[in-house]
Amino acid sequence: MAGVGLKMCLLLHLLVFSWYIFTIWSNCTLQTSDRHPGVRSYGGRWKYLTFINLVLQAVFFGWCLLVDVTHMLVPVKHTRSGTPLRLSKIRDFYFTALAFPVGTFVFASFWSLYTYDRELVYPKVLDEIIPTWLNHAMHTVIMPLLLLQMFLQNHTYPSRANGIGVLALFSALYLSWVLWVHHASGIWVYPIMAHLSPMGLCVFLGGASLSMAPLYLLGEKLSRTMWSSTGNPMKKKK
Repeated sequence: MAGVGLKMCLLLHLLVFSWYIFTIWSNCTLQTSDRHPGVRSYGGRWKYLTFINLVLQAVFFGWCLLVDVTHMLVPVKHTRSGTPLRLSKIRDFYFTALAFPVGTFVFASFWSLYTYDRELVYPKVLDEIIPTWLNHAMHTVIMPLLLLQMFLQNHTYPSRANGIGVLALFSALYLSWVLWVHHASGIWVYPIMAHLSPMGLCVFLGGASLSMAPLYLLGEKLSRTMWSSTGNPMKKKK
């Protein structure tokens, strides 16, 4: 990737990275944070997958910026070896194994539960605390931004064992964190968990964890479809 294409990616990555930094800042500096029941309880914002995902996305697009700048500074003949290549491989692995499946899970799970019964995931009282635009920034905008990134750059997928393995490790660590929060404070991170029986809770948490793998495969399928034939969606349009 070079010339106008690289400069365009750099600009877009800068805008998206800035958006995520602004979203995280807005979340952390809400004037009504002292009224937010979750922020004031054990674990603060860090017990919510939504907030963790915001940080994951910000780190990813910050890394994309680093890759873009490196490609611009390093001579073309060296971009297929050395530091630029290693940085690109890390970017691709991060996107395929974490950024896309976790971001997609946050988007899909939140709006599915919200549509069914919002009180199970986002009680109405939060409307008085969190602005509507910030709610969509945390739960909606993430999806089109991920698809935009998939369209901009062709990410090389690792072996499924490695990709899904890392995603499974992330899921296990977060699940352990959720259970620890309940053990340490007696509260459940999400309201829906308080309404489930022990068996129902096991099914819910197990189903949520297992749903990560299909989302990984979805990203792989979308990427291959988008970049098949010519390897560049813009060229395919032309």
